[in-house]
Amino acid sequence: MSIKQVALLVARELRKNQTKAEKLFWTRIRNKQFRGYKFLRQHPVFYEWYRKEKFFIADFYCRELKLIVEIDGGIHEQQKDYDEIRSELLETQRDLKVIRFSNEQVMTNMEGVLLEMERYI
Repeated sequence: MSIKQVALLVARELRKNQTKAEKLFWTRIRNKQFRGYKFLRQHPVFYEWYRKEKFFIADFYCRELKLIVEIDGGIHEQQKDYDEIRSELLETQRDLKVIRFSNEQVMTNMEGVLLEMERYI
């Protein structure tokens, strides 16, 4: 099985098991609801690490904006260094911008999250 096939299988499973915050966020940006931009959810993004192709699954990805939006739960508190390295790789290798919001921000301040995204644009 190729790395692309594995990535697609992982992405499909993640779409089936989204967090409440991810589901809520998706309801606000799907079908071009956010300023007419198309977002994909649980989308594989490939990059190179020590000359090997790797991937990670972006929570939400907009090709037109070159934007990845991550909705971070509690696990991300323990993996901040990993997240920073991954974001830096994607920004330098793929010219993508990664912005992060916590589950709590999405659940309690969705309008603020959307305003922050507009500021990015």
